[in-house]
Amino acid sequence: MKTKELDTAFHDMLKDVYYAERQILKALPKMARAAKSEQLKEAFKTHREETEGQKERLEKVFELLGKRAQGKTCPAIDGIIEEGSEVMDEYKDSPALDAALLAAAQAVEHYEMARYGTLVAWARTLGMEDAAKLLAETLEEEKKTDGLLNDLAGAEVNQSALAAA
Repeated sequence: MKTKELDTAFHDMLKDVYYAERQILKALPKMARAAKSEQLKEAFKTHREETEGQKERLEKVFELLGKRAQGKTCPAIDGIIEEGSEVMDEYKDSPALDAALLAAAQAVEHYEMARYGTLVAWARTLGMEDAAKLLAETLEEEKKTDGLLNDLAGAEVNQSALAAA
């Protein structure tokens, strides 16, 4: 009985993160257009391409389960993305815009790392090694992106926001 319940939780979270990736794909171009820093613009564009691959990996996981790839509305990611939209409006003419955009992007990354970390653990527990490998690949990409955003914040974005203030 526990395995069936964990199977269901795994599938539900998979739908949740599939929805999230699709929403992120819509948000990243807007964030890239709003960013002032060329490096930040490029980071958003690069991550969009990476996210396409992550979405495709999720579709492979659904395929391994014999299920149709489908999302389930996720209020958490909707809220995080909404915060990003608010940042674009509230800081539009501010020297702190890029710093605020970067913070919003990191909130997305941390959400994704939490979800993918859980999915990898559950896939392994359920004996789904092929799914675990695909999900772990995405988890590593998310961690790498978070690190790149941290580096960009420290090297350029936060200092630019401070210097222009």
